[in-house]
Amino acid sequence: MQPVVTVGLDGSPESLTAARWGADEAEKRGLTLRLLHAWPLLAPEPARVPAEADQNYWANRLVHTAQAELRARHPGLSVVGDLVADDARNALLRAASESELTVLGSRGLEPVQSYFLGDVSMPVVARAERPVVLVRAEPGGATAPSAARSRVVVGLQPNGPSDDLLEFAFRTAAARAVPLVAVYGRSVPLHARVPWGLDHAVTEELTRDARERLSGVLRPWREKYPRVDVVDSVRLESPAKAVVEAAEGAALLVVGRRRHRPGPAPHLGPVVQAAIHHGRCPVAVVPHD
Repeated sequence: MQPVVTVGLDGSPESLTAARWGADEAEKRGLTLRLLHAWPLLAPEPARVPAEADQNYWANRLVHTAQAELRARHPGLSVVGDLVADDARNALLRAASESELTVLGSRGLEPVQSYFLGDVSMPVVARAERPVVLVRAEPGGATAPSAARSRVVVGLQPNGPSDDLLEFAFRTAAARAVPLVAVYGRSVPLHARVPWGLDHAVTEELTRDARERLSGVLRPWREKYPRVDVVDSVRLESPAKAVVEAAEGAALLVVGRRRHRPGPAPHLGPVVQAAIHHGRCPVAVVPHD
């Protein structure tokens, strides 16, 4: 199968916003856009029946309407529809394994009304073998103008695995021709806290050490992507808070999760949880070993 960006489509404002975001990204990457709608009751396609007797009428209309809009916005983009007779979670996990990128709509911490939020999107994010992007709709069902979102932000822990995460972040920044901000959040230890605030000698040493570590991690990627303008950002606060604050107004926030965690069910760490629930920009979750 040719490389695709897959969007989970359910007709909600969030999934339509995700489809528009996915179309932009597919065009930038030179990939096909696949609009996936999963419905367990989907019937075999009838030969010729009137609309009122077609069990698949609304599913077809949902996909075709989105296709028409996106083709009008992106005349050169290949947009294909895919109706699947399966549970949405299973269909999306299978599609994610075949896709360069999977894009889903999200409501963050707002009321759970979207088909893809909670019951569907979180298990897909936690189990997918390839990157998944969650896109939130602004009031009115649209994303903020892309011109105002002029950077990609990636959250890093220099002591952890980062190759898959940085490959995705640098490639995305290069495709968008925007700067990449690499954020390293480091909590201030107790011994740095004094009655009047923080011991500046200790915090300066922590910052210097963190910046050196971050620079070492980024060096080979700067060489691989010389056209990407990279800004390193060290913040003396929790990693979760650091990435959410740094991503305010960004085009995309990129965070990582381990592919295989011990335990009966996949687990999303505190940084990913914070990014998904509190980040206002689209959030890419990249699995890594």
